[in-house]
Amino acid sequence: MLEEVVLKDLVSHSEWQARCELAALYRLIAHFRMTDLIDTHISVRVPNEPNHFLINRYGVLFDHMKASDLVKIDHDGNIVGEYDQGKNVNRAGFVIHSAIHHARPEINCVIHTHTADGMAVSTQKNGLLPLTQHALKFYGCLSYHAYEGVALSLEERERLVADLGQNHAMVLYNHGLLSAGESVGAAFHTLYFLERACQAQIKAQSAGAELIYPSEAVCAHTAQQFADEDTPEYVQMVWEAALTLIASQAEDYCS
Repeated sequence: MLEEVVLKDLVSHSEWQARCELAALYRLIAHFRMTDLIDTHISVRVPNEPNHFLINRYGVLFDHMKASDLVKIDHDGNIVGEYDQGKNVNRAGFVIHSAIHHARPEINCVIHTHTADGMAVSTQKNGLLPLTQHALKFYGCLSYHAYEGVALSLEERERLVADLGQNHAMVLYNHGLLSAGESVGAAFHTLYFLERACQAQIKAQSAGAELIYPSEAVCAHTAQQFADEDTPEYVQMVWEAALTLIASQAEDYCS
């Protein structure tokens, strides 16, 4: 407990709040069963420090994540601050997240997952299909990145960024899913819809029945409806509602 109190006293108030919010997001991802033991990762840019971001301490389960478990690193993967020295960071997490944080200054949160349904869709040549309302949120604005092996090469960062473009969601072929947002809530909201769309697609395909596809006009119309309705106020309302699911853990994750 002493170490946690000291850490809170060592960092700025805004960084500590970011750590608490990110720890909460890790636990929500665990709540919705979108984890892969200690692998996959979520990052948040440190407020007022554009070249630094927080990421998980490698080896901690998502449903155990605390603000003090997070590690502040720079875009070169260096651990910033004496208080985080000695903590391990997943190199693949650094490569993927540093690429997006560096190239997209408006992006403050990046989530990467290896869910069964996300990976299943990532193996399909046509990717996410316009089968459900959830999937139509991504119609015309979902990126794809070819598999290059475990993301350990710094050279892959340029291709990741180029493939993501100006979108906020991407399927990593043969790998998993990725979402990015201006806020923690926005990244969570995007990933939640993307994951649900993948779940629905795999279930629909497994039924073996002929599938119904909306017309292109309806797909485009629905995508625009989502773009119009997903305001920052709405996304924040969703995020605050989601936090009530783990409200009993707040004292623990913000420590």
